[in-house]
Amino acid sequence: MLRVGMAQLNLIVGDLEGNTRRICEAIDHAKDLGVDIVCFPELSVPGYPPEDLLLKPDFVRGNLMAIEEIAGRTHGIAAVVGFVDQGLHLYNAAAICVDGERVGVYHKQRLPNYGVFDEKRYFYPGRRAGVYVINGVPVGVTICEDIWLPGGACQAEAAQGALVIMNINGSPYHAGKWKERAEMLGTRARDYRVALCYNNLVGGQDELVFDGMGMMFDHTGALLARGKQFEEDFIVCDVDPEAVRRHRMFSPVPPVEGEDGEIESFTIHVSDEPSSQKSPVEARITPAFEPTEEVYKAVVLGTRDYVRKNRFRDVVVGLSGGIDSAMVATIAADALGSEHVHTVFMPARYTSDESRRYASEVSKNLRVRMHDLGIDNVFQAFLDTLDPATAGRPPDVTEENIQARIRGTLLMALSNKFGWLVLTTGNKSEMSVGYATLYGDMAGGFAVLKDVPKTLVYELARWRNRQRTVIPEGVLARAPTAELRAGQKDTDTLPPYEVLDPILKMYVEEDIPPQEIVAAGYAADLVARIVAMVDRNEYKRRQAPPGVKITPKAFGKDRRLPITNWYRSATEPRRVRASD
Repeated sequence: MLRVGMAQLNLIVGDLEGNTRRICEAIDHAKDLGVDIVCFPELSVPGYPPEDLLLKPDFVRGNLMAIEEIAGRTHGIAAVVGFVDQGLHLYNAAAICVDGERVGVYHKQRLPNYGVFDEKRYFYPGRRAGVYVINGVPVGVTICEDIWLPGGACQAEAAQGALVIMNINGSPYHAGKWKERAEMLGTRARDYRVALCYNNLVGGQDELVFDGMGMMFDHTGALLARGKQFEEDFIVCDVDPEAVRRHRMFSPVPPVEGEDGEIESFTIHVSDEPSSQKSPVEARITPAFEPTEEVYKAVVLGTRDYVRKNRFRDVVVGLSGGIDSAMVATIAADALGSEHVHTVFMPARYTSDESRRYASEVSKNLRVRMHDLGIDNVFQAFLDTLDPATAGRPPDVTEENIQARIRGTLLMALSNKFGWLVLTTGNKSEMSVGYATLYGDMAGGFAVLKDVPKTLVYELARWRNRQRTVIPEGVLARAPTAELRAGQKDTDTLPPYEVLDPILKMYVEEDIPPQEIVAAGYAADLVARIVAMVDRNEYKRRQAPPGVKITPKAFGKDRRLPITNWYRSATEPRRVRASD
């Protein structure tokens, strides 16, 4: 048997010293558990993704010094550690360290350059696939994207004789992605007749969340072990290389060429002596969360890590009496503890009594202090000041936005005074169509619900209330309203969210043309109006704070459109004439 360990760690980008210390501590822990080989996440030494830190020569040098320190810690064990290698180019790399030495390096071959990934900006692809005989077992190493498509290094290493393949990852989360991974990994293990160990990073990094959930599969594609989701974990499993070897005798793996030519395969004999006999370890398969709880856990983790890793202690949330602000305050309390959350209620002349009551109830249920700062006098001062310039013009969205901007200014004042991070409360539905005020409700440091559609906000609130009622039922039942004018409802401007959100999903996340959305059963004039709202509000979204990514395509790095842009999607096919 080969005992494999996977250290599923929450590391910090740029913290070379801290990351190195934690990796070394995990190696020591692996030794205590009798592990033969332990692996760490992708780019675990520099943190993932390091982005333009890679352009700093001293950062790369520090990472190289760290990997040598880590290698020196591996007496009596083998470790696979993600780092940045440097030669003529930079490489996304894994160091294979055994008995105090770095015996080999693997360079990632498939560099993703879509969605949130920019790896071709920094790294050069590898061309070699080594197999390392450790305790008599041939072991291959790959990195993240290398395994997502058939062939490539995974098949090359299996063809070279690898019975176990370690795949280290920094795979960002989106809802349900773990199922895609599991299906893909089981297929790779079965197709190449290898035991496959998939270790993933955990934690929040800016807008990304990494969900961990490392997995091990045997050569038939059967799941052997699965780690926790959204938590650090240490996964241990005994792998039977002889079972793989027997199966391989009757079903050899054919060699493969890489996408850019032949992959050079080789074998290095590190230690041919089999591992000493140990008492069997019982592998653990951690249950997966149900879908709504999964998203909630992701948003909580993303919020906690953004606040803590950026060295904030407390946050402040403007409560309106509506669902979004109540949800943000609840997530913040779950992420940071109620003692680190502050709420502010800022009523004006259009604020209802029920909004005050609901805001107060949410604060009381969360056990946080609510500051009551009326803004009507400030609002009137703005109106009086503007009157000479705007006299004779009827009230419109200008006056509505002034109220939102006063609230944003007060929240930022409290942030400056006390060092609290302002959490904004807008959701993805609102940000999609521009139903938000620049320098008003968009003012803040982190947008908790930025990638959460309005209908999903309600689902999250109902799930959270099932754990302990925090959000009053009246908040869930009342019609959404910004309360910036008398009798205002969101449906004055927008279709019901049950109608809006599916259209936005198709257009924003799936890039489905408007005419196909109409063909799916939505009114052409409605689709045209929603598409136009999405297209013309790119300038607002570019100025929004970062927020947790939970869908396959979030605003930000996932979806990058020019602000200055004359292209407009048509709801019907357009005939182009030669004179056009």
